[in-house]
Amino acid sequence: MMKELHQIVTTCLGSPPEQITFEYYDVNKQNKKIGPISPIEFYQQVVKPVFNIDNKVCLVNDPRASNAYGRLYTVEYLGNIVGGQKTRYNNQPIRVLKQAVYDSIVADEAVWFGVDFGKHMHAKYGILDLKIFDTQLYFNSNFPCQTKASRLAYGESLMTHAMVFTGIHVEKGSSNDTNENNQSTDLQFIRYRVENSHGDDKADKGYVVMTDDWFNEYLYEVVVDKKHLSNEVLAVVEQEPICLKAWDPMGALAD
Repeated sequence: MMKELHQIVTTCLGSPPEQITFEYYDVNKQNKKIGPISPIEFYQQVVKPVFNIDNKVCLVNDPRASNAYGRLYTVEYLGNIVGGQKTRYNNQPIRVLKQAVYDSIVADEAVWFGVDFGKHMHAKYGILDLKIFDTQLYFNSNFPCQTKASRLAYGESLMTHAMVFTGIHVEKGSSNDTNENNQSTDLQFIRYRVENSHGDDKADKGYVVMTDDWFNEYLYEVVVDKKHLSNEVLAVVEQEPICLKAWDPMGALAD
C-alpha cells in the first residue's frame, strides 16, 4: 500500500531531491547561494548553530483529569518522518508555559506555539480576547461555559494553528501566578504579540494581539529552549512517554 502511495505522489510531484540549492539575499541585498547540499547537511551547517532541535522541549497544557501534570505523553501513530524524533509532550501547568515564553522573549528568542485558533477572535483587527464580543448583552450568557479540560474531553477544542510569539507585555505587581516552588511571581502578564502566517494584509501587517486570559484558555503547546526550564520540568523528558489514543486532541497539530 505504501509503495503504491509513494508511486502516486512521486508521479504527481516528482521525487524528493537528494540535494538542494538555497538562495537568499543578505543584509546588503547581495544574492547568495548555499549548495548543492543535502537537507540534513543544510540543517547541520545552517540551522543547528542558531536553532538546535536537540535543545528544544515541547511543553503542553492539558488539564484533563486523566492526564497528570509532570508526565510525558505521546500519541499513537503520530509522526511521519523516517528517522525523526518521536513526538513527546511535557505536560505542565499553564504558568510554566507562560514563564517559559517570557524568559524566551526576554532572551530575544521567538517562541513557536499551538492554539485553538478562531475562538473569541476579531479577524479584521487581529485580536484574540475572551471579551472581544459581549455575549452577555446578546445572549445573556458569559462564554466560555465549559472549562478548558471539558472542551478537550468533548472534542470542542483542539490545536488547529501554529504561530510565533515575538513580544510580551508584563507589568510589575501582584499576580495570581506562582512558580514551580509555589512562590508568587511579581510579574503580571497582560498580552502577547503574535506573528501569524496569513499574510501582511491581515490584522496589523500580519501581527495579532493575544490577551493573557485567551492564552490561558486556548493555548496548548509551546516549544522553548532547555535553558529556560527548571531541572524539575526537564526531568520529565527522561520519562517513558504515556501513549494517548490516536486522534487525541493533543496530536491534532502534529498529524
